[in-house]
Amino acid sequence: MAVLEERARVVRLLQRTGFSTGAGDGGGGFDSAVGRVLAPGDDPDAPPPPELGPLPMRGKRKGDEGAKKAYREAVRGQREALTIWWLDRMVATRRPWVEKRTLLWHDHWATSIQKVKSGQAMLAQNATLRRLGGGDFQAMARAMVKDPALMLWLDAAGNTAKAPNENLARELMELFVLGVGHYEEADVRQAAAALTGWAVDRKGEEWQPRFRPRQHADGAQTVLGTKTDFTAMALVDHLVEQPACPRHVASRLWARLVSAEDGPSEESLERIAASRDLTRMVRAILTDPAFSDSGSVLVKQPVEYVVGAMRALGVRPRELEKKQRRQLMRTLNGLGQVPFAPPNVGGWPHGAAWLTTAAAKVRIGFAQQLVRQADLGPIERTARGGRPEALARLLGVPEWSAATARVLDGAAKEPRRVTAIALTAPEYLVLA
Repeated sequence: MAVLEERARVVRLLQRTGFSTGAGDGGGGFDSAVGRVLAPGDDPDAPPPPELGPLPMRGKRKGDEGAKKAYREAVRGQREALTIWWLDRMVATRRPWVEKRTLLWHDHWATSIQKVKSGQAMLAQNATLRRLGGGDFQAMARAMVKDPALMLWLDAAGNTAKAPNENLARELMELFVLGVGHYEEADVRQAAAALTGWAVDRKGEEWQPRFRPRQHADGAQTVLGTKTDFTAMALVDHLVEQPACPRHVASRLWARLVSAEDGPSEESLERIAASRDLTRMVRAILTDPAFSDSGSVLVKQPVEYVVGAMRALGVRPRELEKKQRRQLMRTLNGLGQVPFAPPNVGGWPHGAAWLTTAAAKVRIGFAQQLVRQADLGPIERTARGGRPEALARLLGVPEWSAATARVLDGAAKEPRRVTAIALTAPEYLVLA
């Protein structure tokens, strides 16, 4: 295993725990950089969440087409407002790991506004993931099992003793807490019974989980060999206490920070999974020898790509005109990753799945648009021959390949063109 030099390790750390690593971002040694990245603290530059307001009446009868259309448009408007707000927060933040971490957990507890149909509920879930994403996984799991958006997404909002719904129970075990192969179908059925009685109160703007004792299945359930009258919280605690839980969570974090293809060694996995504290897990991953392996490469997800480019060029999503915002939404949709709208409960794909021909065309269009919106003064003031190197520093690219360098040299006399090419170069599509 070839190990990166200290400076390259710092660059990798900042790229994989953030959205960009431009000139001046990588000062200090690796250990001190890890401490800065993971240190708790507020984000003074965080823009306030959008004022979404109440949704109009949905319209349920025949002839209510006008009301139905207004409702759909309002939900679509909330989705755009939420997406632009979060993108803007990611671009502006001084604490990129907190936002990167929140995006990671959004992928883990994947929930879509397309079914939830409430921007307010999605915003509340986003705040929960941000608040709890660096602490005890048990606290996060307890909060999420009664999160109104997740409950609606997984059909758990009307889970009754007479008709237990297994969706939340199954995904809680398979995707969120334990992983495949660590439970039986009987465990799913019994866990579904333990989760009965919960509903979502949707009377106000801020939806609330409500427990209805009469709708809860009486008697004991047997889950993973333990028989008791489980409450929802007791069920979560029981699942989190299983040895498979920290190993599953550690493996998910590893795939986002080290490699989506190669998992950790058994020795590394045991060390990382020794604590349920998520910040300690991440620290163990970042200081694992495999993290500094020069052969480790991660493909940027679309949100990472878009946010990193906007951070590097100083373009704030909230300052875009309405038409430009819509174009930004179309870019994310074309690339296949729109925040608050994952394709399914499994979240988004990872790795080379993002490197398609169709996505390449979308990235080219995005890059051409972005350079028209950006202030390219630093590149324009750089002598033509130094522009490729200046772009490498600006975009956090350690080094251009010989082929890319030739293309950039050929376009260097045109600042906008050479910048757009750099934004679509293979070296910029990966996390070093």
